Amino acid sequence: MQNFPAFTDNDLQSEVSTLNLGPTHPATHGVFQNVLQIDGERIVSGVSTIGYIHRAFEKIAEHRPFYQITPLTDRLNYCSSPINNMGWHMTVEKLLKIELPKRVDYLRVIVMELARIADHIICNSILGVDTGALSGFVYMMEYREAIYEIYEEVCGSRLTTNIGRIGGFERNFNDIAFAKIRKFLNEFPKQLKEFETLFSRNRIFIDRTKGVAEVSAEKALDYSWTGPILRATGVDYDVRAMNPYSSYQDFDFEVPVGTTGDVYDRYLVRNEEMWQSMRIIEQALAKIEKEDPSVFHADVPEFYLPPKEEVYNNMEALIYHFKIVMGEIETPVGEVYHSVEGANGELGFYLVNDGGRTPYRLHFRRPSFINYSMYAPMSRGMLLSDAIINMSSLNIIAGELDA
Repeated sequence: MQNFPAFTDNDLQSEVSTLNLGPTHPATHGVFQNVLQIDGERIVSGVSTIGYIHRAFEKIAEHRPFYQITPLTDRLNYCSSPINNMGWHMTVEKLLKIELPKRVDYLRVIVMELARIADHIICNSILGVDTGALSGFVYMMEYREAIYEIYEEVCGSRLTTNIGRIGGFERNFNDIAFAKIRKFLNEFPKQLKEFETLFSRNRIFIDRTKGVAEVSAEKALDYSWTGPILRATGVDYDVRAMNPYSSYQDFDFEVPVGTTGDVYDRYLVRNEEMWQSMRIIEQALAKIEKEDPSVFHADVPEFYLPPKEEVYNNMEALIYHFKIVMGEIETPVGEVYHSVEGANGELGFYLVNDGGRTPYRLHFRRPSFINYSMYAPMSRGMLLSDAIINMSSLNIIAGELDA
């Protein structure tokens, strides 16, 4: 296991050089910097620097109505933005004590699991690129695009989705959206299997990843790691299973875990999570067939913006629209914390409300920010080429890191 060795002057065989790893994007997968001291190709020490794209989302949110904060969450982990959207909506619904119909829960599960697959596609395929294998990336990107086309059918957006609303969705899923979801479920397993064939037993890929950046379960917990990189160490913590939300307790799925916590185990865990996500989506589609097909939001007119055609033609809808937009509906005073299983770990929202139309205080628990805190210490004694692979396997998203 990685012991984070301390280096002394006696360990140095040549002059130590300073290397800026980042903040250019190609090496670091985001705009952040590591100032490394290297002896030849081996890292002696390092200091991580963040904040290059800090946008003060939490302070901006304190001046925005609840329903206008959703686009801010899009720009955290933009590789799986629907999970951010749903997590925020559930936080507000927890404050407002809104109970959702089962069909809305199941629709959210479908969207969130598609987002998880899209995120893992990006992480694992680019991990292959960083080890010198481009083919896997080419194989997989086609299906990330297929997921984006599903988003587009549901909400009209692809990357930063602003999908859904407090209380449900802006519109119902149409037949085309369901057809694209089923098409994806029919075609992607074959492609994922081929991707695994390219990498999982590839001697070069194994040599580049197995035994690299090993982390023990104890060390990972000490640094508050969550998500696939924690599960790769053997800890089976998954928010969906430990603290179910959006009716995840109705689904049968497994939580994949590794043993050594190295780069190879992180790759395997993410691959297996894609299989489990498809399994969850299949179950959700079956459950939806038993629900009322016309339901796509909760009956909470005081918080759910009515459709435009009703606003133009119905006085009651116009009044609710005006009161919501102008902030004339009182909200409960209190504080809530809600977390979801983001693609990189536990994504949490701590909301303090004073009864106004905007949060009094809001804090995002950003897994990339927490997971990245161990990067510099764990790089000590590592070869520079392995440090690149390690960073790729952590899947640090700069938008979520800085917020």
